[in-house]
Order: sequence, then C-alpha cells, then structure tokens
Amino acid sequence: MWDLPTDLPADLVPLSWLVGVWEGTGVIDYGEHAESVEFTHRVSFSHDGGDHLNYSATAWYQDAEGAGRPLVSEMGYWRLSRAASASDAGPGLLPPAAPAQTRTADDVESLRNAAGAFDIEAALVHSDGISELYLGQIAGPRIDIATDAVVRPAGAKPYAAATRMYGLVDGHLLWAWDVAALGHELASHASARLARAE
Repeated sequence: MWDLPTDLPADLVPLSWLVGVWEGTGVIDYGEHAESVEFTHRVSFSHDGGDHLNYSATAWYQDAEGAGRPLVSEMGYWRLSRAASASDAGPGLLPPAAPAQTRTADDVESLRNAAGAFDIEAALVHSDGISELYLGQIAGPRIDIATDAVVRPAGAKPYAAATRMYGLVDGHLLWAWDVAALGHELASHASARLARAE
C-alpha cells in the first residue's frame, strides 16, 4: 500500500500520485527504423520543496550477449501552468521582487481549465542533447502532453515533435510516447508498464 505524500506544496497536489520511483519494462517499435525491442525503464519523480517535481528517467535494453546497453536518460521538471508573480524567483538567479506567498488549495483549484483539468508544463533534457518543452493537462490519474518546442544540437538525429500519455492504472504507471522523427510523421514509438519500487 502506498500513501500520498502530505508534505507537498499545494501546487503539486494534482501531481502527487507520480511521486516516487517506478520501474518496469516496455516495448520500442518505430516503423522500419526499429525492430520491436523490449527495454527496462526506471523513472523517478521527487520534490525539493519548490512548486515543481524533479524528474529523471533511464532506459536500457539487453543486447544479444545479455549485457545492458543504455538507450537514453532524461532529466527535467514538471509543474502546473501558472503565470509567474513578483513573489517567484527568476529568471535565472534573480530573487523574488515581493515576499513569498503560500499558495492554498483554493489558489490551485482556481487553475482548473474549462474541462476541469489542470494545465501542466514539463521541460525535459535528453542525454543526447535534445530538449523538449511539453504542454498539456492532468485530469485525475491521467496526463496528456505534447511538445510545444523541440531544440536539438546540430549533430542530433532529426526529431520534430512528440506526445506522451501517463496514467495510473491498478497501481501501475503506464505510459506511451509517440514521436515524429527521422523524417516520419507522429507515430507510436514506445510504451511501458512500471511498478512502484520499494
């Protein structure tokens, strides 16, 4: 049995079911560019007291000799979408221009969109140098996000867009990732079923 964390800032309560470490396996299948390959995945969502979740993920697969081969790692931040105020720090290391204000559950409830969900942002950086800004929404135990921007180094392989879906189903974190890469339109790329690590 897992209990929701009780020490989160109000802004993180809609995302609280993600907090923890998740491990499991998935399948990669992207048209003629990849055979259907099983991979192992480890995802961590944590918080440090700020109004965001820290995110990290690593994927690897077993090669023909049975050795684990890393695929890609990601790091980033997930948060509810809201306008920055004078009491928020930034940009960069600039301190807040006004005293800190503790946000309440009512403040967070006011952020619900017309569909009753919360708009969210996820900024991710891959170990191959690609950066993504995802925008989307969280509705209970389901998250749907799509890239608003993709930035890649000059030497990176072509990668134009992506969508991701995350859901909590029977205590497992299920996710699916569609990509538009290598000159192809947006299509299914990978999916996984992860269990909470003890």
